[in-house]
Amino acid sequence: MRTNQERAIVVSALKHAAPYIRMYKGKVFVLKAGGEVFATPEDTHALMTQVGLLHQVGIRVVLVHGGGPQSTELAKSLGLATQFVEGRRVTDQPALEVATMVLNGLINTRILAACRDLDVPAVGISGVDAGLIRAHKRPPVRVAGNEAPVDYGFVGDIDAVDADIIQKQLDNGLMPVVSPLSADENGTLLNINADTVASALAIALNAEKLMLATAAPGILRDREDPGSLVSYMDLEDLQELLQAGSLADGMLPKAVAIQQALRGGVNRVHVISWKAPESLLLEVFTNEGTGTLVVNDIEALTPEEQGDGTA
Repeated sequence: MRTNQERAIVVSALKHAAPYIRMYKGKVFVLKAGGEVFATPEDTHALMTQVGLLHQVGIRVVLVHGGGPQSTELAKSLGLATQFVEGRRVTDQPALEVATMVLNGLINTRILAACRDLDVPAVGISGVDAGLIRAHKRPPVRVAGNEAPVDYGFVGDIDAVDADIIQKQLDNGLMPVVSPLSADENGTLLNINADTVASALAIALNAEKLMLATAAPGILRDREDPGSLVSYMDLEDLQELLQAGSLADGMLPKAVAIQQALRGGVNRVHVISWKAPESLLLEVFTNEGTGTLVVNDIEALTPEEQGDGTA
C-alpha cells in the first residue's frame, strides 16, 4: 500500500503533466530511435513503455527506428567490412541485404513484440510499403578530405513522402513503426538514414515535434565533455557548432535532419538520451526536460522554456 507521501507525489505528477496532455492531445510526434536502443528486449521495453504512455494520453506517435549497430555486428559475423563517410553508412549489395534483414526483420519485429506486451496497437511498415517513401539512388558526391567522389552504394535520397499512408494509420488509432528502407521507381531497394526519414515524415505530417533519441545526452558544445550540454539553441547556434567542428560522426546527419525539419515547418526538435531514465516523458511533460531543444529562433521560446531548459 502506498504511503500518503507517495500518493501525494503521484497526484502532484499528474497535475503537473495535465497541461501538457491537454496541449499535445491529438498532435503528431515523430520519434526516431537508433538501433542501439533496441539492442536488448529490456532496453526496447523501457523505451516503448514511455512511448506507450504518450500514445495512451492521446499523442499520435510515429516511431522511426535505425539498426546500425545490429547491421554492423551481423556484417562482421559474415566477414563483411563496414565503411562510414561523415557518419553515413556506405551500402554495397551485401550490406543492403544485411540492412534489410536487420531493419525489416529483427528490429521492427522486436519493437512490435514489445508493443504487443504493452497493449499498444502498433503496425510495422517500411518506406517500401505502398510507396510511403519515394527515393532515388544517391549519385557519387564529393566529400571534404576525399580526393575522389564517394559512392555510397545503395543509399537513397528522398524524393517524396506519401503522408496519407501514415495518416490513415494514425486516424485508425494505430502507431506506425517505420523502417527506413525504400526503393526507387524500378523497385531497387535503398537504405536511407533514419534521421533523414524521421525529418521528412515530420515535415509531411505537420508534426508538433521531432524527437531524436540518441546515446548522447543531447547536443554538446564540446563532444568530449558531457557537461557541455546545450539546453536550447536555434538554427544559427547549430550552424556555429557545425562550423566549429563540435559535431561529428553520427551527429552530423542528425544536424542536417534538424535543419531540414525546422525549415520544413516543424516547430520543435528535441535531442535526448535514451539512456537517461524516463527521458522521453521528462522531455515532453516538464519545462526542464533532459536534452537539447532546437528551434528556428530562440526568441520564439516561452519564458519558461528559456528559464529552465526544454519543454
